[in-house]
Amino acid sequence: MYLKKLKDRYAIAGVGYTPQGNVAGRTALSFYVEACANAIKDAGLTKEDIDGLICYRHFEPVGNDTEVTPYLVAQHLGIRPHILSQEANCARGHLLHAMGLMEAGFCNYVLIVYGDNAHSGRRTFIREATHSEPADDNAAFGEFGAVSNYAMAARRAMYLYGSGPETWKEIGVSQRRWANLNPRAMMYDRSLTYEDYLAANWIVEPFRIYDAALISDGGRACIVTSTERARDLRNPPVSIMGIGEYNLSVDIHQSDFMAGPTGTKEAGKIAFEMAGINLDEIDACEIYDCFTHTVEITLQDYGFFGPGEGRDWFKDGRTAPGGEMPVNTSGGLLSEAYFMGLTPLTEGVMQLMGRCGERQLGSATKTKEPEIILCSDNGGVFQTHSTIIVRRP
Repeated sequence: MYLKKLKDRYAIAGVGYTPQGNVAGRTALSFYVEACANAIKDAGLTKEDIDGLICYRHFEPVGNDTEVTPYLVAQHLGIRPHILSQEANCARGHLLHAMGLMEAGFCNYVLIVYGDNAHSGRRTFIREATHSEPADDNAAFGEFGAVSNYAMAARRAMYLYGSGPETWKEIGVSQRRWANLNPRAMMYDRSLTYEDYLAANWIVEPFRIYDAALISDGGRACIVTSTERARDLRNPPVSIMGIGEYNLSVDIHQSDFMAGPTGTKEAGKIAFEMAGINLDEIDACEIYDCFTHTVEITLQDYGFFGPGEGRDWFKDGRTAPGGEMPVNTSGGLLSEAYFMGLTPLTEGVMQLMGRCGERQLGSATKTKEPEIILCSDNGGVFQTHSTIIVRRP
């Protein structure tokens, strides 16, 4: 397979953060530009070095805001890239796109970025799910956007193999413990107990408020280049050891994979084959966690445990600080901030660079020092999946 030739050929060389959480008075564009500028600076590059720009996802602007396009981001950054791109829906091909552009010789440094003013702009995420039916027609039957879609899948999993709140509370509480070690996290100073979780209000049954991702203002960016070039830059390079994608491309309303296997299984198979490793060699996981159940089904489909075994696998803090398999060490989308698949990916990169302070894997958190981290990304409603395995080259 040609993908095997790409193992460790490309790397992530810089990460850009912005203020995040509730950051009133900012446009989405301002977060895009700030995240990009900070990623360029972090890598030790100049804006003239950037010859590829990929905006991770397009959303309709909230309120009276400007519509963000890669043209506009490039203009405000003062860059003139050879290639501009923007994902309009929920596919997760940005990293493969960047690698392909470099493999073909179009680009040397590709900037990938996502930003939003969703919190202060009160984005609802009702119309953003990938469906064939108009949102108003679905609403007439009590279906309101992404939360209810994932709730259907979770309810099916409860019926088929005993998933449910006793599993999800372990995920939510463990990730909050990671966020409590992360000063950037929206939930940094807010603890969460099992009792808090179980007493929380429903949003859409079977999901309580702590089962759902945060809505955040802010932005996140990273720079992809060749591993060879990355070695000459400011940070220790983090190479892409394996990558795989799979798109089921079926509306969740009509799916036969509602309780799995999702696209995770095939995407993971491709990524692990490219990397030439197995699950036992993974030191930590950064999993796309729009909902607690998404973490469960993703890890299940990767093969960490079998159907119906999640409750026992997650208990006793297995994925928390001090646990044998750390998961979502920034707090994730549930407790750090919602920047889609860039939240887990950039956290994996920062951990491997050794730049995570109090939450750093290793002696600081009584965990294994990481060499290889598994990251995931999920689009649509389990319709598409991306697996990225990163390591210190």
